[in-house]
Amino acid sequence: GYTLVIALDCGIKESERVDYASSKGIDFIICDHHQAGETIPSAVAVLDPKRPDCPYPFKELSGCGVGFKLLQAFALRNDIPFELLVPYLDLVAVSIASDIVPITGENRILAHFGLKRLNSDPRQGLKSIIDISGIKGKEIFISDIVFRLGPRINAAGRIEKGKTAVDLLVAENLTEADTISRQINEDNNTRKDIDRAITQEAMALIAGSDEMLKRKTTVLYNPNWGKGVVGIVASRLIEIYYRPTIVLTESNCLVTGSARSVEGFDLYKAIESCSHLLESFGGHIYAAGLSLKKENLAAFIEEFEKNVADTITPIQQIPQIAVDLKLNLADINPKFYRILKQNL
Repeated sequence: GYTLVIALDCGIKESERVDYASSKGIDFIICDHHQAGETIPSAVAVLDPKRPDCPYPFKELSGCGVGFKLLQAFALRNDIPFELLVPYLDLVAVSIASDIVPITGENRILAHFGLKRLNSDPRQGLKSIIDISGIKGKEIFISDIVFRLGPRINAAGRIEKGKTAVDLLVAENLTEADTISRQINEDNNTRKDIDRAITQEAMALIAGSDEMLKRKTTVLYNPNWGKGVVGIVASRLIEIYYRPTIVLTESNCLVTGSARSVEGFDLYKAIESCSHLLESFGGHIYAAGLSLKKENLAAFIEEFEKNVADTITPIQQIPQIAVDLKLNLADINPKFYRILKQNL
């Protein structure tokens, strides 16, 4: 009986599925921020600042940020006061911080006012997860979302099901929210144990292979690894072996997983160059997801290694420390601290 689907943070490469939905009388509005493919889906609307023909001036919105733009446009078109959208800014701030998009331009503005909302009047679900994260009564910064709130919210989908996190974020009853947040906190503890164990297994595989140690990439596969944590494991491995990394497991009869990159290297482009071996893929310059048939895995590993080895520069293989400017001790004063807090 449904006639409209609004896809958030996904859909930019799903032309076939959108066409199928259209044949069933279902319209699609896509709100995405990932790289577009050669064909833009034939949806009612495709909002994505990264699509080549999009004139929107700020390109780094989070997926939730694109959704908020849709709400803004809907409100403008229907004479709905902007004040009615303000309660959603706490979610936008959580999205910006958790998705690690650049906090510049419009993201900085949205994060600033979203943090104000998060500190003054957060929705029940976020209030509950703030309490269980041990930061109740303290001023919340972007770093608190990155390291405390975001991982707990994400843990629900990594361990059990993402709907639990949705139930938390839309909960209107604090008792219900507290129950869900306790479960999510347990999921997060489980997630930590699992990703720690898988990371150790992965490190042992690399350390035990002279060939793998010499490579410019890390690509690992184990059908027993949890799909929900392979992206985290990939990030951990980059901290140890600084090179483009893909960690794969098995799901729905396909080899599937997550990829992470190093500073300055376009991981998405390297994966795209192997697209003839893949069933699906999508993502950004620094992070991507992919799936392929098991019989194509060996060929993919070799082709991905060759593509990266041919294009990665020496400087991209060395961990970088970003230094903005030199700072005199005398410049560290209360005013400096107030300005610094705006970007935390």
